[in-house]
Amino acid sequence: MTNLRQRMLEDLRIRNLAESTQRNYIAQIAAFARYFGHSPAELGLEEIRAWQVYLVEERGVAWSTLNVAVCALRFLYGTTLGRDWTIEHIPYAKKEQPLPVVLSPQEVQILLAVVTNPKHLCMLMAAYSAGLRVSEVAHLLIEDIDSQRMVIHVRHTKSRKDRYVPLSPRLLEALRSYWRIFRPKPFLFPGQDPCRAITRGSIARVCRNAATLAGLKKRVTPHLLRHAFATHLLEAGADLRTIQLLLGHSSLKTTSRYLHVSAEKLHSVCTPLDMLPAAMTP
Repeated sequence: MTNLRQRMLEDLRIRNLAESTQRNYIAQIAAFARYFGHSPAELGLEEIRAWQVYLVEERGVAWSTLNVAVCALRFLYGTTLGRDWTIEHIPYAKKEQPLPVVLSPQEVQILLAVVTNPKHLCMLMAAYSAGLRVSEVAHLLIEDIDSQRMVIHVRHTKSRKDRYVPLSPRLLEALRSYWRIFRPKPFLFPGQDPCRAITRGSIARVCRNAATLAGLKKRVTPHLLRHAFATHLLEAGADLRTIQLLLGHSSLKTTSRYLHVSAEKLHSVCTPLDMLPAAMTP
Protein backbone atom coordinates (compact mmCIF):
# COMPACT_ATOMS: atom_id res chain seq x y z
CA MET A 1 0.00 0.00 0.00
CA THR A 2 1.45 3.36 -1.02
CA ASN A 3 1.66 6.24 1.42
CA LEU A 4 -0.86 8.24 -0.63
CA ARG A 5 -3.37 5.38 -0.63
CA GLN A 6 -2.94 4.99 3.13
CA ARG A 7 -3.44 8.71 3.70
CA MET A 8 -6.59 8.75 1.57
CA LEU A 9 -7.99 5.73 3.44
CA GLU A 10 -7.33 7.47 6.74
CA ASP A 11 -9.06 10.63 5.51
CA LEU A 12 -12.07 8.59 4.38
CA ARG A 13 -12.29 6.86 7.76
CA ILE A 14 -11.88 10.12 9.70
CA ARG A 15 -14.95 11.44 7.86
CA ASN A 16 -16.81 8.22 8.67
CA LEU A 17 -17.78 7.53 5.06
CA ALA A 18 -19.46 4.20 4.37
CA GLU A 19 -17.17 1.23 3.74
CA SER A 20 -18.64 0.77 0.27
CA THR A 21 -17.86 4.45 -0.50
CA GLN A 22 -14.30 3.98 0.72
CA ARG A 23 -13.83 0.93 -1.52
CA ASN A 24 -15.31 2.69 -4.54
CA TYR A 25 -13.18 5.81 -4.12
CA ILE A 26 -9.97 3.83 -3.70
CA ALA A 27 -10.80 1.67 -6.75
CA GLN A 28 -11.47 4.76 -8.88
CA ILE A 29 -8.18 6.41 -7.90
CA ALA A 30 -6.28 3.17 -8.49
CA ALA A 31 -7.74 2.93 -12.01
CA PHE A 32 -6.86 6.58 -12.65
CA ALA A 33 -3.24 6.00 -11.55
CA ARG A 34 -2.90 2.80 -13.63
CA TYR A 35 -4.16 4.56 -16.75
CA PHE A 36 -1.33 7.12 -16.62
CA GLY A 37 1.27 4.93 -14.92
CA HIS A 38 2.04 7.60 -12.33
CA SER A 39 1.10 8.49 -8.79
CA PRO A 40 -1.96 10.80 -8.70
CA ALA A 41 0.18 13.27 -6.73
CA GLU A 42 2.20 13.79 -9.93
CA LEU A 43 -0.88 14.36 -12.10
CA GLY A 44 -2.97 17.49 -12.59
CA LEU A 45 -5.98 19.01 -14.29
CA GLU A 46 -5.02 17.97 -17.81
CA GLU A 47 -4.76 14.32 -16.81
CA ILE A 48 -8.03 14.52 -14.88
CA ARG A 49 -9.78 15.96 -17.93
CA ALA A 50 -8.24 13.29 -20.18
CA TRP A 51 -9.42 10.59 -17.76
CA GLN A 52 -12.98 11.93 -17.83
CA VAL A 53 -12.91 12.03 -21.65
CA TYR A 54 -11.65 8.43 -21.70
CA LEU A 55 -14.41 7.25 -19.35
CA VAL A 56 -17.12 8.94 -21.40
CA GLU A 57 -15.98 8.47 -24.98
CA GLU A 58 -14.03 5.23 -24.91
CA ARG A 59 -15.55 3.27 -22.07
CA GLY A 60 -19.02 4.80 -22.32
CA VAL A 61 -19.63 4.68 -18.60
CA ALA A 62 -22.97 5.70 -17.11
CA TRP A 63 -23.30 9.15 -15.55
CA SER A 64 -23.44 7.54 -12.11
CA THR A 65 -20.09 5.79 -12.61
CA LEU A 66 -18.54 8.98 -13.94
CA ASN A 67 -19.76 10.92 -10.93
CA VAL A 68 -18.29 8.35 -8.53
CA ALA A 69 -14.95 8.90 -10.29
CA VAL A 70 -15.42 12.68 -9.95
CA CYS A 71 -16.25 12.37 -6.24
CA ALA A 72 -13.16 10.24 -5.69
CA LEU A 73 -10.93 12.70 -7.53
CA ARG A 74 -12.40 15.68 -5.68
CA PHE A 75 -11.82 13.94 -2.38
CA LEU A 76 -8.25 12.96 -3.22
CA TYR A 77 -7.15 16.32 -4.56
CA GLY A 78 -9.30 18.50 -2.33
CA THR A 79 -8.96 16.68 1.00
CA THR A 80 -5.95 14.38 0.95
CA LEU A 81 -3.68 16.45 -1.29
CA GLY A 82 -5.14 19.85 -0.39
CA ARG A 83 -5.29 21.27 -3.91
CA ASP A 84 -7.49 24.37 -4.05
CA TRP A 85 -8.58 24.03 -7.68
CA THR A 86 -10.54 20.79 -7.46
CA ILE A 87 -14.12 21.90 -6.90
CA GLU A 88 -14.41 24.25 -9.85
CA HIS A 89 -12.30 22.28 -12.30
CA ILE A 90 -13.52 18.70 -11.88
CA PRO A 91 -17.12 18.87 -13.16
CA TYR A 92 -19.90 16.40 -12.47
CA ALA A 93 -21.95 14.83 -15.24
CA LYS A 94 -25.55 15.99 -15.52
CA LYS A 95 -27.65 13.58 -13.53
CA GLU A 96 -30.26 11.49 -15.28
CA GLN A 97 -33.52 11.26 -13.39
CA PRO A 98 -35.36 8.10 -14.40
CA LEU A 99 -38.58 7.42 -12.55
CA PRO A 100 -38.60 4.30 -10.38
CA VAL A 101 -40.48 1.21 -11.51
CA VAL A 102 -43.21 0.42 -9.00
CA LEU A 103 -45.02 -2.78 -8.16
CA SER A 104 -48.77 -2.60 -7.65
CA PRO A 105 -50.22 -3.84 -4.34
CA GLN A 106 -51.51 -6.89 -6.20
CA GLU A 107 -48.03 -7.66 -7.55
CA VAL A 108 -46.53 -7.35 -4.06
CA GLN A 109 -49.17 -9.75 -2.74
CA ILE A 110 -48.40 -12.27 -5.51
CA LEU A 111 -44.67 -11.94 -4.83
CA LEU A 112 -44.99 -12.59 -1.11
CA ALA A 113 -47.46 -15.43 -1.62
CA VAL A 114 -44.94 -17.63 -3.45
CA VAL A 115 -42.24 -17.37 -0.74
CA THR A 116 -42.37 -20.40 1.54
CA ASN A 117 -39.08 -20.00 3.43
CA PRO A 118 -39.94 -18.10 6.67
CA LYS A 119 -36.64 -16.22 6.74
CA HIS A 120 -36.93 -15.14 3.10
CA LEU A 121 -40.54 -14.11 3.57
CA CYS A 122 -39.70 -11.97 6.61
CA MET A 123 -36.87 -10.23 4.76
CA LEU A 124 -39.14 -9.23 1.87
CA MET A 125 -41.97 -8.26 4.21
CA ALA A 126 -39.60 -6.04 6.19
CA ALA A 127 -38.35 -4.31 3.04
CA TYR A 128 -41.91 -3.60 1.88
CA SER A 129 -43.68 -2.88 5.17
CA ALA A 130 -41.00 -0.51 6.49
CA GLY A 131 -39.46 0.84 3.28
CA LEU A 132 -36.01 -0.42 4.22
CA ARG A 133 -32.94 -0.39 2.00
CA VAL A 134 -31.44 -3.82 1.37
CA SER A 135 -28.44 -3.03 3.61
CA GLU A 136 -30.84 -1.96 6.38
CA VAL A 137 -32.71 -5.26 6.13
CA ALA A 138 -29.45 -7.21 6.19
CA HIS A 139 -28.15 -5.51 9.35
CA LEU A 140 -31.29 -5.64 11.47
CA LEU A 141 -30.62 -6.93 14.97
CA ILE A 142 -33.05 -8.85 17.18
CA GLU A 143 -33.05 -5.88 19.57
CA ASP A 144 -34.13 -3.53 16.76
CA ILE A 145 -37.62 -5.03 16.78
CA ASP A 146 -39.52 -3.20 19.52
CA SER A 147 -42.85 -4.96 19.91
CA GLN A 148 -43.81 -2.83 22.94
CA ARG A 149 -43.71 0.41 20.97
CA MET A 150 -44.42 -1.32 17.62
CA VAL A 151 -41.44 0.28 15.89
CA ILE A 152 -38.27 -0.88 14.15
CA HIS A 153 -35.02 0.84 15.05
CA VAL A 154 -33.10 1.29 11.76
CA ARG A 155 -29.40 1.76 12.48
CA HIS A 156 -27.31 0.76 9.44
CA THR A 157 -28.45 3.68 7.29
CA LYS A 158 -26.95 5.28 4.21
CA SER A 159 -26.78 8.69 5.89
CA ARG A 160 -25.46 7.29 9.20
CA LYS A 161 -28.59 8.69 10.90
CA ASP A 162 -30.75 6.27 12.88
CA ARG A 163 -34.50 6.40 12.43
CA TYR A 164 -37.63 4.62 13.65
CA VAL A 165 -40.24 3.15 11.33
CA PRO A 166 -43.57 1.48 12.16
CA LEU A 167 -43.57 -2.24 12.90
CA SER A 168 -46.38 -3.92 11.00
CA PRO A 169 -48.46 -6.29 13.15
CA ARG A 170 -48.44 -8.77 10.26
CA LEU A 171 -44.66 -8.56 10.04
CA LEU A 172 -44.37 -9.00 13.81
CA GLU A 173 -46.49 -12.15 13.63
CA ALA A 174 -44.31 -13.53 10.80
CA LEU A 175 -41.11 -12.63 12.68
CA ARG A 176 -42.29 -14.43 15.83
CA SER A 177 -43.03 -17.58 13.84
CA TYR A 178 -39.64 -17.33 12.16
CA TRP A 179 -37.82 -16.73 15.46
CA ARG A 180 -39.44 -19.73 17.14
CA ILE A 181 -37.99 -21.96 14.41
CA PHE A 182 -34.51 -20.49 13.85
CA ARG A 183 -33.68 -18.48 17.02
CA PRO A 184 -31.25 -16.13 15.20
CA LYS A 185 -28.83 -14.01 17.24
CA PRO A 186 -27.62 -11.23 17.18
CA PHE A 187 -28.62 -10.53 13.56
CA LEU A 188 -32.25 -11.01 12.69
CA PHE A 189 -31.25 -12.39 9.30
CA PRO A 190 -27.82 -14.04 9.62
CA GLY A 191 -25.83 -15.34 6.68
CA GLN A 192 -24.12 -18.71 6.42
CA ASP A 193 -22.02 -17.64 9.38
CA PRO A 194 -24.58 -17.18 12.19
CA CYS A 195 -22.50 -14.35 13.65
CA ARG A 196 -22.57 -12.33 10.44
CA ALA A 197 -25.38 -10.51 8.64
CA ILE A 198 -26.75 -11.93 5.42
CA THR A 199 -25.25 -10.30 2.34
CA ARG A 200 -27.15 -7.85 0.16
CA GLY A 201 -26.56 -10.14 -2.81
CA SER A 202 -28.30 -13.01 -1.04
CA ILE A 203 -31.37 -10.88 -0.36
CA ALA A 204 -31.38 -9.74 -3.99
CA ARG A 205 -31.30 -13.37 -5.15
CA VAL A 206 -34.21 -14.23 -2.87
CA CYS A 207 -36.19 -11.34 -4.36
CA ARG A 208 -35.26 -12.24 -7.93
CA ASN A 209 -36.16 -15.92 -7.48
CA ALA A 210 -39.50 -15.03 -5.90
CA ALA A 211 -40.32 -12.71 -8.81
CA THR A 212 -39.52 -15.47 -11.31
CA LEU A 213 -41.66 -17.96 -9.39
CA ALA A 214 -44.49 -15.40 -9.22
CA GLY A 215 -44.30 -14.81 -12.98
CA LEU A 216 -43.76 -11.06 -12.64
CA LYS A 217 -42.41 -9.39 -15.77
CA LYS A 218 -40.83 -6.44 -13.98
CA ARG A 219 -37.21 -6.68 -12.83
CA VAL A 220 -37.87 -7.01 -9.13
CA THR A 221 -35.19 -5.99 -6.63
CA PRO A 222 -35.35 -5.33 -2.88
CA HIS A 223 -35.18 -1.60 -3.66
CA LEU A 224 -38.33 -1.97 -5.76
CA LEU A 225 -40.14 -2.97 -2.58
CA ARG A 226 -38.91 0.27 -0.98
CA HIS A 227 -40.30 2.20 -3.96
CA ALA A 228 -43.59 0.32 -3.58
CA PHE A 229 -43.73 1.20 0.13
CA ALA A 230 -43.42 4.92 -0.61
CA THR A 231 -45.80 4.94 -3.55
CA HIS A 232 -48.49 2.90 -1.83
CA LEU A 233 -48.32 5.11 1.27
CA LEU A 234 -48.70 8.19 -0.92
CA GLU A 235 -51.71 6.66 -2.67
CA ALA A 236 -53.21 5.84 0.72
CA GLY A 237 -53.08 9.52 1.72
CA ALA A 238 -49.81 9.86 3.64
CA ASP A 239 -48.11 13.24 3.21
CA LEU A 240 -44.70 13.62 1.58
CA ARG A 241 -43.00 14.87 4.74
CA THR A 242 -44.01 11.74 6.66
CA ILE A 243 -42.83 9.50 3.85
CA GLN A 244 -39.54 11.42 3.71
CA LEU A 245 -38.91 10.74 7.41
CA LEU A 246 -39.82 7.07 7.09
CA LEU A 247 -37.50 6.60 4.12
CA GLY A 248 -34.67 8.53 5.75
CA HIS A 249 -34.31 10.96 2.83
CA SER A 250 -32.31 14.08 3.62
CA SER A 251 -34.20 16.09 0.99
CA LEU A 252 -37.91 16.33 0.30
CA LYS A 253 -37.00 16.70 -3.38
CA THR A 254 -35.88 13.05 -3.44
CA THR A 255 -39.18 11.91 -1.94
CA SER A 256 -41.28 14.06 -4.28
CA ARG A 257 -40.44 11.89 -7.29
CA TYR A 258 -43.04 9.42 -6.04
CA LEU A 259 -45.67 11.97 -7.03
CA HIS A 260 -44.74 11.19 -10.63
CA VAL A 261 -45.32 7.44 -10.33
CA SER A 262 -48.40 7.36 -8.11
CA ALA A 263 -51.30 6.09 -10.22
CA GLU A 264 -53.75 7.52 -7.70
CA LYS A 265 -52.30 11.01 -8.04
CA LEU A 266 -52.14 10.80 -11.82
CA HIS A 267 -55.72 9.54 -12.14
CA SER A 268 -57.00 12.31 -9.88
CA VAL A 269 -55.89 14.94 -12.39
CA CYS A 270 -58.52 16.13 -14.85
CA THR A 271 -56.86 16.66 -18.24
CA PRO A 272 -57.44 19.92 -20.16
CA LEU A 273 -59.28 17.92 -22.85
CA ASP A 274 -61.82 16.71 -20.31
CA MET A 275 -62.35 20.28 -19.13
CA LEU A 276 -63.67 21.35 -22.53
CA PRO A 277 -67.45 21.74 -22.87
CA ALA A 278 -69.00 18.55 -24.20
CA ALA A 279 -70.42 20.38 -27.25
CA MET A 280 -66.89 21.25 -28.41
CA THR A 281 -65.73 17.62 -28.65
CA PRO A 282 -66.78 15.24 -31.50
